[in-house]
Parts: sequence; C-alpha cells; structure tokens
Amino acid sequence: MRQYVVDAFTNEVFSGNQAAVCVMDSWPSERLMMSIARENNFSETAFVVHEEGAPAERWHLRWFTPGAEIDLCGHATLATAYVLLRFVAPDAERVEFDTLGGRLVVAREGDRLAMDFPAYALVPVEVTDAMEKAIGVRPIAAFMGRDLLCVLGSAAAVREAQVDQEKVAQLDGLLLHITARGEKDGPYDCVSRSFAPKLAVAEDPVCGSGHCHIVPFWAHELGRSDLVAYQASARGGELWCRMRGDRVTLAGQAALFSVADLYV
Repeated sequence: MRQYVVDAFTNEVFSGNQAAVCVMDSWPSERLMMSIARENNFSETAFVVHEEGAPAERWHLRWFTPGAEIDLCGHATLATAYVLLRFVAPDAERVEFDTLGGRLVVAREGDRLAMDFPAYALVPVEVTDAMEKAIGVRPIAAFMGRDLLCVLGSAAAVREAQVDQEKVAQLDGLLLHITARGEKDGPYDCVSRSFAPKLAVAEDPVCGSGHCHIVPFWAHELGRSDLVAYQASARGGELWCRMRGDRVTLAGQAALFSVADLYV
C-alpha cells in the first residue's frame, strides 16, 4: 500500500496540518484502516479508492482519526486531492470524492486547491461555566453545529488559551473550536484553534471542517463572503474562504513530506 504524508494549508513542510493519504486499489478492513491511523497518530489518515465503474475523476474517500472514523475532514481532503492531482492524474483540473459528508469537489485555483464543502448551521447556545473552565477564559458567545464554536474577545486570547483537555471532552459537540476576529491591520479576518480529545486528538493543527463552522459565523458577523483565516496552532495554517449560500469554499496549498510503502 502506497502512503503519502502531506502538510495541508501551507506551502512548506513542518507547518500546516499533517495528513497521511493511502491510495489503494480496493478497500482493506476497517480494523486495518483504524490500525494504520493509530500507527500514524496524525489527526487524520485518509483512505481513497477509485471504485469500478466510477468516472475517472470520482473517488471514494474515508477519514480516520486515531480514535474513530469521522464524517468530514478538510485538511485530509486537501492532502488527498494534492496527491491525486500530482501523482495519479496530473493533467486533471479537479477531483470529486464520495464521502460520509456527501459529494466533495476539489479544483485547481492558481497555486491553491479549492474545496467545496457544506456549511454547518449554527445554533446559539448559552455560554457556561464549563466552557470557561475548559478554555481558561470565558467566551463572549457560543454556537453549536456538529461541533461547539466559542467566540473569544481577542485574537490574543485564542493564541494564548491553555485548554483543559479533560474538561473539553465533557463539553457538547464533537470538537471544540475557539475563534476571534483577526488583529487590527493584520492579514487575517479571523483566527482560531481546534481541539478534539473525543477523537484522541488534543489539538488539530489546521481544521478544515472546523472552518465549516467558523466561516459561516464570521461571514455573517463581518458582512462579507470572502475571508482569509488563520489557524493559530503551533504549526499554523492559512485558509482562503468563501461563503456561498449553504456551502463553503476552503482553499489552501499543500507540501509533500514523504512517500512510503506500507507492509501491511
């Protein structure tokens, strides 16, 4: 089995978000995919197969964290598209993926790859003491989609937050995202960080599916559809985002770290 390791939402290795991408002729067992994901110990390992009878550009894609299979993942989708468009179909302009999150399309956009993703509907929820204890600072607002989105008062608060992983795991929502408006006169409209202890991922370095929550909030709050977002993890990552009705376009770059054969 050929495996690629790609850093997504960056143009250089050792930043962005690592994803392993396994390109296969047929599906292995879920037990083996789960074991590979745990062995890699990245926030996600992607498995992709071109199934018999499918159009040339369409693939079936699944994502596994070290803790479970997940229904939507942005950075591993970007990494998979990067691998396919570089090594498998270098003349193609786009690829399509059938996933648990629906049909996803990734297309070349200059030196970036642009992903068409669903936007999560956000429901306002009460800010609680439990949120404050988990994050270390009290949010000014909170919303629920698939994940919990907590809005903080400043970008510095997001960057400096020292979250309590055990307390985060007790909050509602699959993941926790904390976000704030970008610094005044800075290059980013918003900054964020993402935490997923329920999936055995302490902090996701750059979370694409998280921005399916973050972008709808900030597009509404700032009154515009185009945003540049920064994930303020230790590795860091940049996303060029566009809100389109109930869909979000997330664009970014990727850098290849390694190619290997798995003896499994």
